[in-house]
Amino acid sequence: MQGATMTFSPDPVCKLILGSASPRRRELLAQIGVVADDIRPPDIDETPHKAELPRPYCIRMARQKAQAINSGADEIVLSADTTVALGRRILGKPADVGEAAEFLLALSGRRHRVITAVAVRRGDQIWQRDVLSHVKMKRLSDMELNGYLATNDWQGKAGGYGIQGPAGALIPWLSGSFTGVVGLPLAETATLLQAAGYPLWRQIT
Repeated sequence: MQGATMTFSPDPVCKLILGSASPRRRELLAQIGVVADDIRPPDIDETPHKAELPRPYCIRMARQKAQAINSGADEIVLSADTTVALGRRILGKPADVGEAAEFLLALSGRRHRVITAVAVRRGDQIWQRDVLSHVKMKRLSDMELNGYLATNDWQGKAGGYGIQGPAGALIPWLSGSFTGVVGLPLAETATLLQAAGYPLWRQIT
């Protein structure tokens, strides 16, 4: 079931399970006063299907991550996936510095899309949203490329960069959701959590 077709009343005893090992997502949740009760990164195959387009891939990943996590009746699961797309090409997390350099050179001087899909599950019901942002990377000089690669900030980041880190100096333009590009669009995530009955604003005192 997709979309907020049913909402739960806020449940002060429900627990939030974050289905992600990303420290960036924990930091973003903390901005709205949310601290997960447990971290349970899912173990799923993240290989794109043959000819799969970036947005459907991202939506599928977020949903499958939420479904793969064991949870109890009093637990709400939050999962997300961030995908960098250059045209029809999916740029995942670089395997090594060589692939990171390849991704950054492909993005250099061009606009690309960043899609983040969020899935919230309570029992058998799933609420899901995806957010599309457009990002432009400046044309990189050899010094900028090699300097950024030397920071190792590219590791574990879709597309080989993280806008909230040193790569912020390489991004002169963005249209869409900054928090979505970082890895978790906060406005949409808050709406999904509230639909599932998570007492979001009660966490902020």
